[in-house]
Amino acid sequence: STSGFGPLSLGSNPSGVAWPPKQVFTNPDFGGFFYRGFLEVPGENHGRMNDFVHQRHKPPTELMQPRKLVLACPEMRSNVNVARMIRAAACCGIQKFIACGNVKIDPKISREGELHLDFQVRRSLLPVLKKLKTEGYPLIGLEQTSNSANIHEFSFPRKCVLVIGHERHGIKHDVLEILDATVEIPVWGMPYSYNAATATTMALYEYCRQYPNG
Repeated sequence: STSGFGPLSLGSNPSGVAWPPKQVFTNPDFGGFFYRGFLEVPGENHGRMNDFVHQRHKPPTELMQPRKLVLACPEMRSNVNVARMIRAAACCGIQKFIACGNVKIDPKISREGELHLDFQVRRSLLPVLKKLKTEGYPLIGLEQTSNSANIHEFSFPRKCVLVIGHERHGIKHDVLEILDATVEIPVWGMPYSYNAATATTMALYEYCRQYPNG
């Protein structure tokens, strides 16, 4: 490449460096070649530290204020999905998660995220949503509908309820009738939609991107 970054194969190392780099890039602005992230060779010290050192359990990013998004879902087909949603919600600093039905959480999957938020289990979803709406929470459904907004173009209200649909049946009609908006995540391949827990994680992260400080 003469106009930007272009990876070369390790076998075409032009500088005669004795040990293999992770990747060689070409760019005229850097004098032709530069290296990113050299590999360590046992028993040899080339005076170069690895650029990327694995770190586990870095402390969470501090929020300036509590998040005002409430996560809500109906009785789900899979408790594994609920556990994954809990973990994602806890990682995103969500304060409240309302689930419905007979929920059993495996802490190995949730990573005990339910201990770090207000996790509530109710009999049914509709009365809960109606009450939250009277308290000033806009109801945002994560669902493919005739008038759903592309999540890339949607501005989440800071205070809102993110309503998740059932894995197979989606958001029920009586719940759709009281929603203020629906958003969908584009799909570029098959099948037609993402797993419920995966889509929830993506939507939560987009909300956090829009409100990084809480």
